[in-house]
Amino acid sequence: MRFKAHLLIFIVAIPFLFGACSAKIYGKVELVNQKLQPIQDESPQGTVVHMMNTTANLQTASISAIADKKGKFESEKDALAPGKYRVEASRIGYETQTETVEIKGSTRKKLAFKLKKIDEGKRKSIESLTSDADKIVNPGEVNIQPPGM
Repeated sequence: MRFKAHLLIFIVAIPFLFGACSAKIYGKVELVNQKLQPIQDESPQGTVVHMMNTTANLQTASISAIADKKGKFESEKDALAPGKYRVEASRIGYETQTETVEIKGSTRKKLAFKLKKIDEGKRKSIESLTSDADKIVNPGEVNIQPPGM
């Protein structure tokens, strides 16, 4: 009889235990040079990680996280709806990196981004862009200068 009582409690508790785990996208951002070696004198803190649900309505389509000093980031609790996500890590002066993941129920996806530093000579200047299509660029590829320089 005692065994049946414990079994019943266990069976009833299982949905609560697994239901408490919400979906999450988390991971780490690392800043690297063109040879993929870590850049020691720059912190990944402040790198923006956008999580765009490509299968959801506009109200729940996008959330963002900011990397800490160690480059760690994670989505907010209960912020992710099921669907396919385009996850994009971006930082000015670095190439944007994108991953695609699928979130179902309480899925947890760990991602690792290595953002390559863009050589100064390869960055674009707004001044040299001629069409509106040319002006849609990765923020890391642009040198913004005050007028008159």
